[in-house]
Amino acid sequence: MIIPFISIVWVGLFVGLTLSHIYQPAGKKAKPAWLTALELPTGALSGTWRELLVISAAGLFLELLMIRWISSEIGIFAYFKNFVLIACFLGFGLGAYLCRQPINLLATLAPMVYFALLIKLPWPALRELVRKITVLLGSTTEVDMWGVPTVPWSWQAIGGLAGALVIVIPMFALLSMGFIPIGQATAKLMEGARDGILGYSVNIAGSFLGILLYTGLCLFYQPPAAWFGVAGLLLILGFRTMRVRLAVVAVTVFAVVLVSLPDSNATVEELMMPELGTAGGHTDWSPYQKLHWAETNYRGETVAYQLMTNDNWYQYVVNLSDSFILSHPGLFGGVAPEWNAYNMPYHFYRNPPAVLVLGSGMGNDVAAALRNGAGRVTAVEIDPMIIQLGKRLHPEHPYQDPRVTIVNDDARSYIQNGTDRFDLITFSLLDSHTTSSHYSNIRIDNYVYTLEALTAAKKLLTQDGVMVVKFQVVKPFIAGRLKSTLTEVFGVEPVQFGVDQSFNVSPGTFFISGNQNRIATAIQEPGLRHHIETHAHVPMVDARITTDNWPFFYQHAPGLPTSVILISLVLAAVCWQLMRRAAVPVREIQWPFFFLGAGFMLMESQIVSRMALLFGTTWLVNAITISGILLLIVGANMLERAGLRVPTPVVYAGLFTTLLVAYIVPVSDLLAESRTVRIAGAIAVLCGPVFFASIVFIRSFAAARFAGTALGSNLFGALVGGLLESLSMWIGLRPLLFLAATLYLMAYLTSRKQAATAPLRSAVPVS
Repeated sequence: MIIPFISIVWVGLFVGLTLSHIYQPAGKKAKPAWLTALELPTGALSGTWRELLVISAAGLFLELLMIRWISSEIGIFAYFKNFVLIACFLGFGLGAYLCRQPINLLATLAPMVYFALLIKLPWPALRELVRKITVLLGSTTEVDMWGVPTVPWSWQAIGGLAGALVIVIPMFALLSMGFIPIGQATAKLMEGARDGILGYSVNIAGSFLGILLYTGLCLFYQPPAAWFGVAGLLLILGFRTMRVRLAVVAVTVFAVVLVSLPDSNATVEELMMPELGTAGGHTDWSPYQKLHWAETNYRGETVAYQLMTNDNWYQYVVNLSDSFILSHPGLFGGVAPEWNAYNMPYHFYRNPPAVLVLGSGMGNDVAAALRNGAGRVTAVEIDPMIIQLGKRLHPEHPYQDPRVTIVNDDARSYIQNGTDRFDLITFSLLDSHTTSSHYSNIRIDNYVYTLEALTAAKKLLTQDGVMVVKFQVVKPFIAGRLKSTLTEVFGVEPVQFGVDQSFNVSPGTFFISGNQNRIATAIQEPGLRHHIETHAHVPMVDARITTDNWPFFYQHAPGLPTSVILISLVLAAVCWQLMRRAAVPVREIQWPFFFLGAGFMLMESQIVSRMALLFGTTWLVNAITISGILLLIVGANMLERAGLRVPTPVVYAGLFTTLLVAYIVPVSDLLAESRTVRIAGAIAVLCGPVFFASIVFIRSFAAARFAGTALGSNLFGALVGGLLESLSMWIGLRPLLFLAATLYLMAYLTSRKQAATAPLRSAVPVS
C-alpha cells in the first residue's frame, strides 16, 4: 500500500497548498490565470434576499452531506463525527474573515473531486488503505471500536499512527477549504444587507431550508448521487457567473458518476466453510447508514444473506427453521440449534405470552420468538430500511406474522416511553456506532445500556418476567460494565455465559436477569446447567457504570482517548496554518463573538443529546430539534428588530437562569405521557437558553454592523466549542452547561471591556 499512501498524501498536500495560494495576501507575484479562473467578478453577487437564502441553504446542505458521507465511507469519522463538523466551521469562519477578498469556487470544487476520488476510485490498494486508516488511528486508543484491535504502544504502533495522521491532516485542511467560498459569500451578503437583522434571519431560514432538503433526501432513501446532484443545483442557483456554473456542472456530473460506481468498500465476513461463497451485492442508503447486502451460497443454493453497515459486517439473515436444519445437517458444525444465540433466551422462559425484542434487525430474534411459542412479539428497530430488507429477505418471514408488531423507533425511546408489559425482554446485539446523530457531537455514546435505561426496561417486565441482554463482548471491560449495571438494577448478579458460533450465527455473551425463581428453575434443567457450566468463563474487568450523564459505553474509563487528543491537535494545527496563510492575525479576533460561538456550540450539543433521551436518536428527531433551535433564533431576531427594550444585562440574567434550570431539571421529569406536553416541556427547559443567547448575539452583531470579522470570530469560537465538547468524555454531559455559562460570562465581560475602551480608542488623534 506504499503507492496509494504516497499518492493520497502527495495529492492532498499539493491540492491543499495550491488552494492556500488563493487566500494569501496579494504580493508582487501575480497569481496564475488558471488559479483565478473560477473567481467571481466584482458585482457577481446581487445582494438579494433570494441569493442569501440559496447560498445559506447550500452551505448547510454541503455541511450535512460531508458529515454523513465521509463518516459513512471512512470509518474513523463514524466514531468522531464532530471533528468533520469542526472542520466545516473552520472553513466557514475563515470565509467570513475573508469576505472582502475575491470569492473563488475552485476552493469548493477541488476538495469535492479529491474526496470523490479518495472514497470511490476503483483502485483495490487504495480501498484497502482507506479501510486501514481507522485501524491505524484507533488501535492505540482506550475505546472499543468495532473491528479495531487494541495494540500496545510500540514503535510499530506509533509509526502506523503517524502514517494515519499524515493522511488525515490534508483531509481536514481540504474539508475546511471547501467551505471558505460559501462562508465568504454568506458574510459578504450579510455585511452589505440594508437590514442586518433581517439578513441574519434570512441566513437562518436558508440553513433551515438546507436541513429540510437533506433530511428529506435521507428519509426517502436517496443515495449520495442524489445528494451531490442537489448540492450542485444549489451552487448553480447561488452563483450566477456562467464560467462558475459550467465548472459546477462538470464537477457535479463527475462526482455523481463516481459515487454511483458499484460499491467496493464493504467488508464481507470470511465464511466458516469452504463450501460457502458470496454472490451478488446490493447497496442502499437508509436514513441512518449505508447498507450493503450479499447472498451466501452453499452448493448452488442461497442459504443466508450478509448485511454490512457503513462497510462493516453487521449481521446475517439465517434460516433456523426445523425443515431447513434437517435438510442441511452439514452446515451447523455440530452445534445443536437449541444452543445457538437466537434460541437460548427461551430456555429461561418457555412459550412466553409477550416478548419485546430491542434491536430486531432483519428479524432473526423475532423468528426465534415465534419458533419458541411466543404469544405476541413487539419488534423495535430504528432503521426502516433494515426492516424492509427483513421483510424481503428473511426466509422464515417473521415480520409478516400477525403475532408481530413492528415499532420503527430508537430502543431507548421505546423503553423510556413504553407502557406495555412483557414476560421476556431481549436486548439483541445493539450497537450505537452507526446510528448516532449526525447533528450532535456525540461519538461513542450508547443510551441503551445506561443505568437509567436498564431501570426503565425493568419496569416493562411482568412480575415473573426475564430480561436477556445479549452482547458480542470484545473487550473484558464491556462485560464487567454490563454485569455491574444489571446488578445495580436488579439487586443480584446476572447469570452469565457465552454461546458458540454455528452456521452464520454470531457468538455472544448472555446476561440473564429478572425473576430469580424462574431463572433458578430453568437452570435445574440438565442440558442448560451443563451449557452454563461449560461456557461460564467470561473474561471481564471492572468498569464504571454508564449513566445518562456519562453514556460512553465503549470507553473504559472517564478521560480523553488518545485519538481524540491527537485529532484535536491536528485540527488546531490545521486551523493555525490556514489562518497564517490567509494572513488572519489572532489579534483581530473579536473575543465577545468568539466566546458566544463557543458557548452556543456547547449548549446546542447538550440540547441534541438530551432530546435523544426524550424522543430517540433518530434523524427526524434531530432534524426537528435543530430546526426548532433555528426558529427560536429567528423569533429572537424578529423581536429585536421590532424594538425589544429589555436591557442587555437582563437578557444575560435570563440566559444564566435558564441554563441553571436546564442543569437542575432531570430529563426524566419531562417524560409526560402526552407527546405534546413532552415537546412543550423540552422546548421550555432545554431550548430556553437558546432564546436569550440569540438575543445577545443579534444585539452584538448589530452593534458590530454585521461585520464579517465578527461572524468569523463567532465561527472560530464554535470550532473551539466543538473541541471542548469532547471534555464530556471525561467530566460528563451536564457539567458542560457550567462550561457554557462560563463562556457566556466571558462574552459579557469582554463586551463590557470592549465598550469601555471604545471611546478611549476613538479619542486618540489620527496621525
